[in-house]
Amino acid sequence: MFELFYAKLLDEKTKKLSEKFIINLAIVSFLLHLAVITLNDLGLLGIAITGELFTNPISAIYTPFSFILVYEVYLLIYYLPKSMTIYIGKQYEIIMLIVIRRLYKDLSNISLDGNWFESAQNLQFIYDIIATVILFLLIHFFYSMNKFRVRKLLKLTETRPELVRFIKFKKSLAVLLVPTFIIIALFNVFEWASQVSELEQGIASGLDVNAVFFDDFFTVLILVDVLLVLFSFAHTDKFNKVIRNSGFVISTILVKLSFSVSGLQNVLLIISAVAFGVIILWIHKLFEKNKLPANY
Repeated sequence: MFELFYAKLLDEKTKKLSEKFIINLAIVSFLLHLAVITLNDLGLLGIAITGELFTNPISAIYTPFSFILVYEVYLLIYYLPKSMTIYIGKQYEIIMLIVIRRLYKDLSNISLDGNWFESAQNLQFIYDIIATVILFLLIHFFYSMNKFRVRKLLKLTETRPELVRFIKFKKSLAVLLVPTFIIIALFNVFEWASQVSELEQGIASGLDVNAVFFDDFFTVLILVDVLLVLFSFAHTDKFNKVIRNSGFVISTILVKLSFSVSGLQNVLLIISAVAFGVIILWIHKLFEKNKLPANY
């Protein structure tokens, strides 16, 4: 049953169709958001919307990026059975895109009056700009350390029984994640909508829209990563692989914690999470080069 659902939901054809659909949806959503901002600015909506996402045309970019993030979530699930490295890398890509998406919101809140560094919004913009550059570089290091192995794994048909079982488990897990994340997304949208006050008072005041869905998303990923660590014992007892997988769990936990804080603390936790994963992978690669005797 899981194999059937996997073939329908997570095959290459579905991936390409999802990509086209999300791109078209992102373009349409951008134009609609821009239209709402324009109509709101001209006072043609009948009510005045004062939320930060509806007063500046630049903030319209926030919406298509949200749909791009949805596609990244799908890609994370898609690569889960294929490559642990790409699966973890997609987690890092998602948190980086969240930071970039927040940048567009920051741009609409920048104040050019008075001392630049006295504004909390201006400081947040600086933090996010620096974080984007550092995260991009760290993700590059993460993938470059395993690029040849990843290419090999994506083309490899595994025949060892213990690894075949592990891959089947990951496929089943991936199939279960699809409806799980859909339910979480719908629940978060409903919860967000329930917290929205009257439109005249602004959209979702006091609510961090960057944390909507993704706070719960990374909570689920922590549980998934722990399961992967536990089931990985069935096909390997290598110390470096166990530590690598355990380190990735810690990295995901740090990302999850970043949603509970704001400002500089948020940025530092995100950078620390990705940097920790990169360092863990680097040490793991050092172990791989240090071949131990077979009877060790």
